[in-house]
Amino acid sequence: MTHNKQEKERIILGIDPGTLIMGYGLLKITENKPQLLVMGVLDLKKYDDPYLKLQKIFNRTLALIDEYHPDELAIETPFFGKNVQSMLKLGRAQGVAISAALHRNLPITEYAPLKIKMSITGNGNASKEQVAEMLRRYLKIPQENMLPQLDATDGLAAAVCHFFQTNSFQQTKKFTGWKDFVSKNENRINIK
Repeated sequence: MTHNKQEKERIILGIDPGTLIMGYGLLKITENKPQLLVMGVLDLKKYDDPYLKLQKIFNRTLALIDEYHPDELAIETPFFGKNVQSMLKLGRAQGVAISAALHRNLPITEYAPLKIKMSITGNGNASKEQVAEMLRRYLKIPQENMLPQLDATDGLAAAVCHFFQTNSFQQTKKFTGWKDFVSKNENRINIK
């Protein structure tokens, strides 16, 4: 009997790309219940060479893929800012992480920061702290396991956002008509 990983279990790698700090989180979904596998950061501040930073991002992303075998990558897209140089650097960091995922044939989904915040907190203008606290509560992560770097929870937030976005389609029930709907939802029907 073969075990179908896709049906029973799914792992999502979420990445918040950056050239100073790359945040990441891995979410394991078992029978539609998400749980934190691991979250962390790749600190790149000690490196001056921009190409060495990109190499470190590529290698760390590959290492995460090879160690945890995620089924897909959810990555935050660079937001449009006034500083073109910052956006260019962020785009490069994102591109290198995406390249690593492509190198391992992982499906990739990009999410705008606003979409991720809205998905986690219901507020597109939520602070990093609010996102982190909602994730801590939702995934029941003990306070002592929370990292001080909010980039880690931003990476995890991308994975949770992807879970929410893809899960809603899987849970949609199909009905053949009103009679079928009523028979499968008797607890939702009020007769007066």
